[in-house]
Amino acid sequence: MFNMISYLGDLALGVIDKTGYAGVFILSMLESAAIPIPSEIVVPFSGFLATVGRFSFWLVVFVATTANLAGSIFLYWIGSKGGRWFLEKYGKMVFIHKHDLERGDKWFAKYGTKAIFFGRMLPVVRTFISLPAGVAGMNLSEFSLFTFLGSLPWNFFLAAIGYKAGEHWMVLHSYFRKLDILIVLLIGVLIAVYLWKHIRKKQ
Repeated sequence: MFNMISYLGDLALGVIDKTGYAGVFILSMLESAAIPIPSEIVVPFSGFLATVGRFSFWLVVFVATTANLAGSIFLYWIGSKGGRWFLEKYGKMVFIHKHDLERGDKWFAKYGTKAIFFGRMLPVVRTFISLPAGVAGMNLSEFSLFTFLGSLPWNFFLAAIGYKAGEHWMVLHSYFRKLDILIVLLIGVLIAVYLWKHIRKKQ
C-alpha cells in the first residue's frame, strides 16, 4: 500500500510540474473522492513552487480547497444514492441494522457540521467523512459550506509548510505517514469494539 502511495506521490509531482494549477485541482479532487493521492505531497510541493514564482501561494490554497469540495461532493453523492440502499440491504452482514442507520441520521443532524468541519483537518478521516454524511442525508448546502471551511485551514497549513521549508518541503512527509497509520489503527480499534458489542448483543 505504501509503495503504491509513494508511486502515486511521484506521479503527482510530475503532473503538477507539467500542468500547473489544473494538476493541483485534479489531484486534490481525486484525493477527496477517495483515490489515494497524498495531499501531504501535492499541496506542500505546490507551496514550494510558490517560493520560486511558479505559483501564487493563495491561489494554491484556493484551488486545492475548491478541488476538495468537488471531490467530497462526489463521494457524498455516492453515499447518498448508493450507500443507504447498500447498508439497508446488506448492512446486517456487518451488524449494521436499520436502527443503527437511524441513530446515525440523528447524530449527523445534531453534530454533522462539526464532524465535517473538524474531520476535514484529519488525515484519512478527511476523505471518508463524506460517505457517512451522504448516507445520513446531511443537508448538501451545509455539507458543502463546512467542507470548504474545514479544507481551507488544512490546505493553508500544508501549503505554508512547503512555502517555508523551500527545497526541504518533503521533510515532514514521513511524519504525516506515521499519523496516517495511527489514525487507521484507531479507526480499526473502534470498528473492532463496535463489532464486539454487536456480537455480544446478538449472543
